[in-house]
Amino acid sequence: MARIIIASASEQVRSQLRGLLVSSGFSVFRLCESGSSLRRTINECEDGIVIFSGPLPDCKPEELQWDYGDRIQILLVGKPPVLDACESTDIFRLVLPTTGQALIGAVNMLSQLHQMQLPKRSSQEQKLVKEAKEILMRRNGLTEPQAHRIMQQHAMRSGIKMADYAAQILKASADPEE
Repeated sequence: MARIIIASASEQVRSQLRGLLVSSGFSVFRLCESGSSLRRTINECEDGIVIFSGPLPDCKPEELQWDYGDRIQILLVGKPPVLDACESTDIFRLVLPTTGQALIGAVNMLSQLHQMQLPKRSSQEQKLVKEAKEILMRRNGLTEPQAHRIMQQHAMRSGIKMADYAAQILKASADPEE
């Protein structure tokens, strides 16, 4: 399932959106109150769905789309002037006032679209990643999600595919000098 990030300058809006999504079975990864925290979160989680409600003083939704468009889906929720000010045609929009059902429907649709766009690993790549996670879990006493997260973060910071990083882990664990 896609990671959901809620971005709004209003604490009340962030809380309301989170409550609605959680009560509908979604897991919210993070709440962001500024563009800088939103960018840090996107860099940390690698991909996901951003629900952008209202303007953030240091970030416009189209800037996110330009910078992270291949990794995220954006749902801009706002009144008509806010939606009209957005220049990107790749950003999904939901006009306020809206219903909870409409918001949940939009998030469901974006979640499905996100899953369809994710690159798929070959069975060989899946095997490499699984074996590398097992090594990290055994050596460092990690859970599977912790090992996955560590591998994901390192691969992202290094600019390589997770399967390539997994191959490096397996090579290092087989090399008696390391």
